[in-house]
Amino acid sequence: MEVKLITLSENTAAGPGFISEWGLSILVQVNELNVLFDTGLSFAAVRNADKLGVDFRSIHKIILSHGHADHTGGLQEVLRRTGKVEVVAHPAIWVPKYKTDSSGKNAVYNGIPFARDELENLVSFELSNGPVQISKELMTTGEVPITTDFENIEANYWVKKTGTLQHDSMPDDLALIAKMEKGLLIVLGCAHRGIINTIRHAQKLTGEKRVYAVVGGTHLYPKSDVQIEKTIQALLEIGVQKIGVSHCTGLYASMQLAQAFGDQFFFNNAGSVFTMD
Repeated sequence: MEVKLITLSENTAAGPGFISEWGLSILVQVNELNVLFDTGLSFAAVRNADKLGVDFRSIHKIILSHGHADHTGGLQEVLRRTGKVEVVAHPAIWVPKYKTDSSGKNAVYNGIPFARDELENLVSFELSNGPVQISKELMTTGEVPITTDFENIEANYWVKKTGTLQHDSMPDDLALIAKMEKGLLIVLGCAHRGIINTIRHAQKLTGEKRVYAVVGGTHLYPKSDVQIEKTIQALLEIGVQKIGVSHCTGLYASMQLAQAFGDQFFFNNAGSVFTMD
């Protein structure tokens, strides 16, 4: 089985002519199936798709890793190209999301920047708390349990319920799993609930212990040296063979990962195309 990852939106560009923006969108091609994982912040995904020759009419499903604007803001632009497709996500994507500064003040909205009824008139949503089987080889994680003692969600993420702000535990944070001959390929959106928690959950869901590659946002920015060190130690213990980082990893954590993984580390930028078999 061959899997191709085409990154359409990311914080940095892989080369001249590609547009970067704070966000993430990755086209995952497995055999004849085309799945778009997240849509970036605005229009970068469609602009970069044009440069790469990607035809959005060939996309079978869209998966949203969570409800933050930098992963959902490009949805309308994408839907103008795809037509009506099914969108797979967690029900909590619709809960209004906010983020405050480090002092816990100045809350700004950072949820899906479109009205729910507006989007539901355009596409059908499959909303599930648990895993969703996309194909024989491909599935979502559903909710990721937090089982490590060093991964947590920052205190400045909030949801608004009954008119008040409450800490967002981000149950909607999910990843995409592809079962390959060499082991699992895990595609992350932001991994707010922890990259190690996500990997271990994927192993449990699939019964496959081997992890061939982890690609996407690891949310190691901004995290402490202790958490970064424990994360790298756990990745090595799990036996992750390749790691390609994007978006919310940060340059500092990326350097640490590059030192630990050597040639098996790579940056996954807007315009990057990787084929794995």
